[in-house]
Amino acid sequence: MEDLSLHILDVVENSLRAGAKRVEVRLVQHADGRLALTILDDGRGMDEEERARALSPFYTSRGEKRFGLGLPLLAQAAQETGGRLTLESAPGKGTRVTAEFDADHIDMKPLGDLGRTLRVLQATHPEVAFTLEIDGEDGL
Repeated sequence: MEDLSLHILDVVENSLRAGAKRVEVRLVQHADGRLALTILDDGRGMDEEERARALSPFYTSRGEKRFGLGLPLLAQAAQETGGRLTLESAPGKGTRVTAEFDADHIDMKPLGDLGRTLRVLQATHPEVAFTLEIDGEDGL
């Protein structure tokens, strides 16, 4: 994927397929150059086995697709900058995906059009409460 907004769109679509009615996207630029992306949802959540499979590019919960690349590609994008991805989830509790990036790294992807991404999600899923929080010393 060319930019982070496309990764966000893909992960949020996973949240929606999991029945989320509330999705929060947070971007925080830290003074030390790290960028943290967190996506929280109130969907059905995953057990330990599902969490492990969700990070594999050879697994998808959607029957019509053979591969689920959203989280593995986001993890790869973070790792390419020296960052990491963490996945927290529990059945009935929702899911939290956090990707940390070194924003100064040469392999850091551009943010993309976050506003347009959120507008697309809101227009196509009016029943869902979306929140976008952006915080940073650089006015991210």
